Amino acid sequence: MNEKRGKNKTGQVWIETVIYTLIAFVMIGLVLGYARPKIAEMQDEAIIQRSTEMMKEIDLTILDMGGAGNQRIREITIKKGELKLDCVNNKIIFELESKKMHSEPGRNISDGSIIVLTQKRTGYNLVTLTLDYSSQYNLKFNGEKILKVIGTASNPYRLSILNEGEDSNGKIVMNMSLS
Repeated sequence: MNEKRGKNKTGQVWIETVIYTLIAFVMIGLVLGYARPKIAEMQDEAIIQRSTEMMKEIDLTILDMGGAGNQRIREITIKKGELKLDCVNNKIIFELESKKMHSEPGRNISDGSIIVLTQKRTGYNLVTLTLDYSSQYNLKFNGEKILKVIGTASNPYRLSILNEGEDSNGKIVMNMSLS
């Protein structure tokens, strides 16, 4: 009869161990379910901050270019999102799909010369940073009026900007290329 009680206690210990392990897994799952989206939001915010700094550096490079024939090379890193060199409309645009609401949705906010726009989409927010040069510069990519999209990469891009002087409309031609 004593043997039977010993086997029941051993079985009870195993059942308790399994139940405690399941409870621990559920608790870990709940913590991760809450923490993971917050971590993703913080990562997106850091990417937006770095991208804003990158856009400010590009803007400063263009504004401080000097006379015709001057050329500058700027290293740019894109870990998430896209950089669009919209030479057709003379704009430089950075777009990022983010879980983070960066600014008030649907409203343009100025951050220096950068226009920040957050648009609410299903399941995410589209954050757009725009530099508009349409009033004073004529942007080109490899000598053409095209839209060049630069995506994510593990290594930095080398963006070359060359001042080609004024065009017939009096705008300064900035010819960009990747090297």
